Amino acid sequence: MTVDQDRRLFLKAGATLLAASAIEQGRSTSRAQAADSVGPNDTVRVAVMGVNGRGLALTKGFMAAPGAEVVTICDVDSRAAEKAAAVVTKGQSRSAKIESDIRRVLDDRSIDALVVAAPNHWHAPATILGCAAGKHVYVEKPLSQTAEEGELAIQAARKHNRVVQLGAQRRSRPAIIEAIDKLHAGEIGDVLYARTWYNNRRESIGVGSPVATPDWLDWDLWQGPAPRRPFVDNLVHYNWHWNWHWGNGELGNNGIHSLDVARWGMDLTFPTRVTAAGGKYRHQDDQQTPDTMMVTYDFPEGKTITWEGLSWSALGPRDTGFGITFHGTEGSMVILDAGYLTLDLRNRETGKGTGAGGDADHLADFLGCIRSGARPRADVEEAHRSTLLCHLGNIAYRTESVLKIDPSDGHILDHTAAQNLWGREYDKNWQPQV
Repeated sequence: MTVDQDRRLFLKAGATLLAASAIEQGRSTSRAQAADSVGPNDTVRVAVMGVNGRGLALTKGFMAAPGAEVVTICDVDSRAAEKAAAVVTKGQSRSAKIESDIRRVLDDRSIDALVVAAPNHWHAPATILGCAAGKHVYVEKPLSQTAEEGELAIQAARKHNRVVQLGAQRRSRPAIIEAIDKLHAGEIGDVLYARTWYNNRRESIGVGSPVATPDWLDWDLWQGPAPRRPFVDNLVHYNWHWNWHWGNGELGNNGIHSLDVARWGMDLTFPTRVTAAGGKYRHQDDQQTPDTMMVTYDFPEGKTITWEGLSWSALGPRDTGFGITFHGTEGSMVILDAGYLTLDLRNRETGKGTGAGGDADHLADFLGCIRSGARPRADVEEAHRSTLLCHLGNIAYRTESVLKIDPSDGHILDHTAAQNLWGREYDKNWQPQV
């Protein structure tokens, strides 16, 4: 099979946080009881936090999901909120309420589930807050902005017995589930190595200037848990990804997807060593995170995963911008988009599979687990383990270090500067607490 044929094949496949007094124990208990009242035949009432881009897609996804209803739109951008609310009004039998402050959303006892699609610095804090308020949580990747937050999110989900699902949609795609089952069954032998990558052609974000906050934006609520910074004109709504104060670079933005599949496919938990190389080469602008990055994760089982990210060059392995390859003692496997291909040791095709992509199966898993009490496919604990790989890669890069990791819990050993990046400072009114 040629590269072009291969590519066509896959293309076709087509405060707890607010301060301890902000949510009293009694109110949290009553909300938890309200959420627990969702039965197998009841409609799950959903609020969506952050409806630019990904959040709007999830709004539409939950509207289309059987047994779900979007009842509240929460966004600090009034334009985005009104746009999403109009979509709900057009597509549902009832309209959705608009709120700008997540605290008011969580005060609504009738809401069963919170969808968190705000910027990364909100992901874990909103998840923790949602669990404490008795809401089940669907949180976009990455689970957290820091490693410490991921551990707190696990604690919150378990303490309040909430379903927390990460937006790692590949865990619910039928052909990828089939592929992982084949790996676990030994179809390509003992899998010793996985390669993951992400390539794109991003333009420069330029150099921002401090300006007055637009009248459509609540900048204080946008910053939320993060210590306050002045508003600049090249940050909202996407370029915050490339600033360490709010984002996690391309590794946390897109690397999480492929690393999660690689770790799942190889049945690995925490590494023992993490190294990173690269830099910011392409543009002279405000971006702080690397645009060229290679990370290596060595695991105690004698296995390795690598990730390569190039934000300025669209050409990746197998002529794609995203993918995962698994290399075993009896063959190899390629996962691209929603399909897979298996090869023997001479690179001759031995099998393939394609299936549905999108979010529908993943949202259905989340909603089903709310009703059954089961753990979802991308449960918060699995979400933390995969997100942690992104944090460790970024920490290794930022400290220019080879990190030694405790394989029992993923914590960094014997490196003070790296350990200092395990958590972060917060605005005094939004310190996460479980």
